[in-house]
Amino acid sequence: MARPIRIANISGFLGDRRTAAAEQLHGGPVDVLAGDYLAELTMAILARQRMKDPSAGYARQFLDQLEDVLVEVADRGVKVVANAGGLAPERLADAVAAMAERLGVTIRVAAVTGDDLMPRLDELAAAGHDLGHPGRPIRPIAANAYLGGWAIASALDAGADVVVTGRVSDASLTVGPAAWWHGWRRDDWDALAGAVVAGHVIECGAQATGGNYSFFAEIPGLEHPGFPIAEVAADGSAVVTKHPGTGGAVTIGTVTAQLLYEVGAPRYLNPDVVARLDTVELSDDGPDRVRLSGVRGEPAPATTKVACIGVEGFTNAVTFVLPGLDIDAKADLVERSLWGALGGRERFARVETRLVRTDRDDPPINEAAFATLTVAVVDPDERKVGREFSGAAIELALASYPGFTLTAPPRGARPAVAYWAAAVPVPDAAVHMDAREWTVAGGSVTSPADDIEDQAVEPVAEWEDTVTVRAPIGRIVGARSGDKGGDANLGVWARSDEAYRWLVWFLDIDRLRSLIPEARELEIERHVLPRLRAVNFVLHGLLGEGVASSLRADPQAKTLAEYLRAKLVDIPERLLAV
Repeated sequence: MARPIRIANISGFLGDRRTAAAEQLHGGPVDVLAGDYLAELTMAILARQRMKDPSAGYARQFLDQLEDVLVEVADRGVKVVANAGGLAPERLADAVAAMAERLGVTIRVAAVTGDDLMPRLDELAAAGHDLGHPGRPIRPIAANAYLGGWAIASALDAGADVVVTGRVSDASLTVGPAAWWHGWRRDDWDALAGAVVAGHVIECGAQATGGNYSFFAEIPGLEHPGFPIAEVAADGSAVVTKHPGTGGAVTIGTVTAQLLYEVGAPRYLNPDVVARLDTVELSDDGPDRVRLSGVRGEPAPATTKVACIGVEGFTNAVTFVLPGLDIDAKADLVERSLWGALGGRERFARVETRLVRTDRDDPPINEAAFATLTVAVVDPDERKVGREFSGAAIELALASYPGFTLTAPPRGARPAVAYWAAAVPVPDAAVHMDAREWTVAGGSVTSPADDIEDQAVEPVAEWEDTVTVRAPIGRIVGARSGDKGGDANLGVWARSDEAYRWLVWFLDIDRLRSLIPEARELEIERHVLPRLRAVNFVLHGLLGEGVASSLRADPQAKTLAEYLRAKLVDIPERLLAV
């Protein structure tokens, strides 16, 4: 058995710390630098950039990071794998090759394509996979399937030093290198599932080392946390760690939090395998080392997710600040006045309004008297959405409610980008390297896996008559939340077996609806993960149509977890005493 491969994350999103690559390379031994740059919002941003400039479409920040380390990467034989190619992986590969030539570095660069489904829209529609918007007549300007890790493994096996991809699953940046290093087969389900789980933990950078962690006050050096490393063994088990002397911490808590981020049911679908999150075992492996073991895998799904981006016209928005008394009456006056000036809200293809009550009785400072009303419009007519809408809003300044002010002038018309998800059979990928191109099959093998028993926990009634104290639920549980299109996930975990028994008994779907009023009319799923002492909720439709068009102040549901943790509930006194 080969030693574990050390895969070091260097980016969790577009705009992450530029120096992360250099920090990981200089901090100690690594075999692969892996960077994740793509999110649903990022794909929308890249699509808009490409509309303005056909040569755009990839994450230019990756080039900045790579330039800092490319000479040393080549000298040390470290591999680099990144999905920074976005909508244009071949153009990014060309840019990397040009950079290497300019720096006098000899490397082999590969690009992975096959995720772009735009040339196949008619073919897919004829086969029953219409990628148009499910609710409105919007045709995508970008449609990218989530690919797996086998094309990455193939490129590395052919000698690539830098592999850039388009839309692959985030975990594929770990699965591909691990499969290449250990020579896995396509039906090594448990090993592949272990790599998926390890990849999911490190994909978001410093979130695995204490970033965005509920109990952040316990994390040392959080001003500049180190980035995570996954040491993936031949059987798929892994240790998550970081370089010695860097800030932050790797603990069972930080790893649990990241495992619960942006997931749904315990069957975590990836193009190469279904990883069973309810089989993950976490254990301490020394300071800043957490071992992930016991992960079971099931055969890969027949389809993969497709990220679709379309333009439905133009959009504009304005946010009114409503101070002091009579907030509802002021909001009503704004809407009557605005729509009266514009000839009615029905003139626009789509209108959304959101009143946020952040005002307080007897406000201690001026800003505590504020509520806000956001009004957004979408329509194919750019002039109507732009100058006409903006002018009507500004003209209210001296002729409306007392204390009239805006957070900023209307931003003007801009393309209204819509995001939606679809599913298609996993497409083949293509690897481009050294003026060659070869195909890597995307479909799954049919080899079955062993049956895996579903985990379940029955709520116990030991808490019915216990003495309770009114306190924020976050005093005894941690939480992490995120977005998946228009849905939000909310993972909640306990730090002791006793607190977990209470959590499972207390926090059911009805209770969650009472604590989060915005979710009362939504479909909600609840999944228990006993080995993680966690409960995961999926709130369908909380974010409307997703981050690209949501009016919520937090369109990615990042704050949802802390919102829940701030809620006052009746907590057993003995749990608070721990």
